[in-house]
Amino acid sequence: MIKGCCTVLLLLLGLMGSSLCMASSSKSAQVPHLELFFSQIMNVDEYRNYKNIKELNRVSAWIKGQMQRLGVPCQYQVYVVNNLSYRNVVCQINTQAKTKMVMGAHYDVFSARYGADNNASGVAGLLETARLLALQKSRLKHDIEFAFYTLEEPPFFKTEHMGSYIHAKSLKVQKQKIKGVVILDSIGYFDEHQVQSYPVGLKWIYPRNGNFIASIGHLASTGLTGDYCDAMQRLNRLDCQRFVSPSFAQDMSFSGYLNYTKFNYSTMLITDTANYRNPYYNTELDTLDKLDLNKMTYVIDGLVAMALQP
Repeated sequence: MIKGCCTVLLLLLGLMGSSLCMASSSKSAQVPHLELFFSQIMNVDEYRNYKNIKELNRVSAWIKGQMQRLGVPCQYQVYVVNNLSYRNVVCQINTQAKTKMVMGAHYDVFSARYGADNNASGVAGLLETARLLALQKSRLKHDIEFAFYTLEEPPFFKTEHMGSYIHAKSLKVQKQKIKGVVILDSIGYFDEHQVQSYPVGLKWIYPRNGNFIASIGHLASTGLTGDYCDAMQRLNRLDCQRFVSPSFAQDMSFSGYLNYTKFNYSTMLITDTANYRNPYYNTELDTLDKLDLNKMTYVIDGLVAMALQP
C-alpha cells in the first residue's frame, strides 16, 4: 500500500513539474519545453497516421489542452472524409486587431513513422511560439491564429481533404483579412557538413552545408520571407536563407504551403528543407535523437521576433 501511494505521489509531482515548466515566464524558446512537447506528440507504440483515428484524436486533444493551458483558446475544425471524422485544432490570440497572422503545422505522419522532424518538430515549434506570443500579447499588432492540421500526408496529399486546404478555404469563406501565413514543416534537422541538396540550378547559389533554416515563399510573400530572415539575422544565432522561387516552392509542396497560395494568401514555409537535407525524412529513423533542439529554439525565437515587430 505504501509503495502504491509513493508511486501516485511521484506521478503527481511529475505532473506538477510539467505544469511548472509550462508556466515559465521565459521570453525565449526553451529546450525543456520542446522535450516535453515531443514526449506527448510522439507515441512510441502508436503512429498518428490517417488509419489510426484514435491516436490522431489523442494528439489533437492534447494539443488543444496544452494551448488552453498556455492561455490560448481553441476549437476543433471537424470534417468528414470517407465517412470518418478528422479534426484540425484552431486556436486564437485575439488582440482586437483588424488583421490576422496565421501560423500552422501538421501533426499527422506518413505510414508507420515516428515523424520527429516531419512533423512533430513543426508542432512543438508552434506550441512554443504560442507560449511566447501569449506572454507578450500586449506587443502584438495583429491577431494570431494557430492551426494544427491533419491529413497532410498521403493518400490525401495534394487533395482537398488536406487539413490545411480545409482551413485555408474557411478563411476565404469568412473573408478574413490575413496579413500572412507561416507554415512550420520539418524544422529540427541540421548538419554542418556539405549534405545539402537542391532542385536543379540552385546548388551554385546557396550553401552546401545543412546548417541553416530556410524561408521559402512566392513573389507575393517576399515581405514575409525577408522579415523572417531579417529577424534571424538580428538574433545572429543561425543562418537563414531566403528562397523566393516558384520552382523550389513547387518542390516543397509536401507541406500545407501551397493550399494557402491557392487562395492568394501571402505564405511562407519555414523548414530545414526536409528530404533535401535529412536522410531520415519519412523513414522509420526519423526519431528525436536526430534533431537539434537548441537550433530549433533559434528558429522559434526568430519567428516570435518577426511576429512582434510593428
